[in-house]
Amino acid sequence: MTAKLSYFHLVKRGLFDENTIFRMAISLCPAIAVTSTVRNAFLMGIAVLFVQTAVNVSISCIRSIVHPRIRLPLFMLTTAAWVSIVDLLMAAFIPAAYAELGLYIQLIVAFASILAGAEMFASKNDPISSFFDGIGRGSGFLLALLVIGAVRELIGKGALLDFSIFPRSPMLVLILPAGGFLTVGLLMGFFNWLSDKNRTAQK
Repeated sequence: MTAKLSYFHLVKRGLFDENTIFRMAISLCPAIAVTSTVRNAFLMGIAVLFVQTAVNVSISCIRSIVHPRIRLPLFMLTTAAWVSIVDLLMAAFIPAAYAELGLYIQLIVAFASILAGAEMFASKNDPISSFFDGIGRGSGFLLALLVIGAVRELIGKGALLDFSIFPRSPMLVLILPAGGFLTVGLLMGFFNWLSDKNRTAQK
């Protein structure tokens, strides 16, 4: 029971307490670049979720044999290997989406959130705990992208998943880069206000 609770806590922490976008404000590039539609946000989030979890487990499995001086290059190399796998799979099986997201998929190698998970948690903990930490961090990233994408597509295009909902007067600025910055900033402020309010209520 204790283990299950601790694993649940790891997932919850990644989803809310240490949400990559809304709380830690890192790896913001895809939050601006690929969230003009929910579909792109979902695919990018799933890719990051897979890479984050795979890197965490991989680093945890080899942590005892890695010399401290080469740990960061090795973390980057491990991330690059998993990103290459995702990149090739997307190019082979969903080429239309890959045509839009390919560049950003490749940039996952440089995401600070992936390296942070490997350095702060996976390199110090067992594979199972690292798996759940990766699931939490990746799911938090996915959740943030979906929320941002839904707001931008709904208000900016008046549609959601290509289904027209508000055909009149869409705020087209929200699907532009400037609208992405505005949406992320407002949602980040709201998310932090809500988190702080809940924490205060619990006390």
